[in-house]
Amino acid sequence: MANKAYKFRLYPTPQQEQLLAKTFGCVRFIYNKMVAERKETYEQFKDDPDALKKQKLPTPAKYKSEHPWLKEVDSLALANAQLHLQKAYQNFFSRRAEFPKFKSRKAKQSYTTNVVNGNILLLDGCIKLPKLKLVKMKQHREIPSHHIIKSCTVSRTKTGKYYISILTEYEHQPVPKEVQAVVGLDFSMNSLFVESEEEKTANYPHFYRQALEKLAKEQRILSRRKKGSNRWHKQRLNVAKLHERIANQRKDFLHKESHRLAKRYDCVVIEDLNMKGMSQALHFGKSVADNAWGMFTTFLQYKLEEQGKRLIRIDKWFPSSKTCSSCGQVKESLSLSDRTFHCECGFVADRDWNASINIKREGLRLLA
Repeated sequence: MANKAYKFRLYPTPQQEQLLAKTFGCVRFIYNKMVAERKETYEQFKDDPDALKKQKLPTPAKYKSEHPWLKEVDSLALANAQLHLQKAYQNFFSRRAEFPKFKSRKAKQSYTTNVVNGNILLLDGCIKLPKLKLVKMKQHREIPSHHIIKSCTVSRTKTGKYYISILTEYEHQPVPKEVQAVVGLDFSMNSLFVESEEEKTANYPHFYRQALEKLAKEQRILSRRKKGSNRWHKQRLNVAKLHERIANQRKDFLHKESHRLAKRYDCVVIEDLNMKGMSQALHFGKSVADNAWGMFTTFLQYKLEEQGKRLIRIDKWFPSSKTCSSCGQVKESLSLSDRTFHCECGFVADRDWNASINIKREGLRLLA
């Protein structure tokens, strides 16, 4: 069985917006209450890990008697808040994450509800949700009939837009495709990546860099407004809209590029890079964030896997940039300012293109 999510825009009525705001608040309230109780338990049993793991989390039902207004919202949304917290503690105990923190009002507003006895139904241009009943929805693509809806996550953006992510489950056993067309991708700060098959860049438009001047102007105006005033809220919305537009443009470009590569090649080879470390060590924070290499590789991986194709990650310490793709000689040193690769054998090529060829060859070696 496989899972796939479909995201659509929601258009709730003013009454439905009020109920959504209540649900977001109640989910956050329950989560914070349980975090506070768990924190007390942790302080009490932190010297005895086995006893701490045996302590059970409180359930949302415990708080409904003290706070009757919790009954006004979807009970499954509150139950999912407990499950999310439980997962956060499991990550903490396995040392994959820090101790769970309290949720702020400024954090992302969302809640998840599950399908129980047909409480969620897709209708013509609408979706039926618990407590909300029929909510108008812009369904820009059809969900296949063999996909079974398992849960829905409703979220609200900083600009006041509502979205629903519908998680579906379906039988999917992709037939592994015979690897014929292989490409190596070398990460490039200026152009996102360089392909081994073509000595040209992806022509990546730096959306954040393009909007930087306008964004700086809007943020300067916001800094002059009195916090909490009507003019401050209006200007905050302008800044949020600009950030949202940049994020949407970037995501759209990455989806299209990953789709093109997944359709054209049977296997894609990339380096397993530590982008956070790169941005901190080389002071490329804005450029790394604008490229969103991690998001791009995530899109590429699931698009390839759906078709039975492969994404291979090679070791980040593999000397792809220092190795000559013609004779195989490895240079002792190569500075970032050297954008053209020169080898003693006479081979001259663009540095990134040379690296992408080496990445492809290393991927083929791992495949063999």
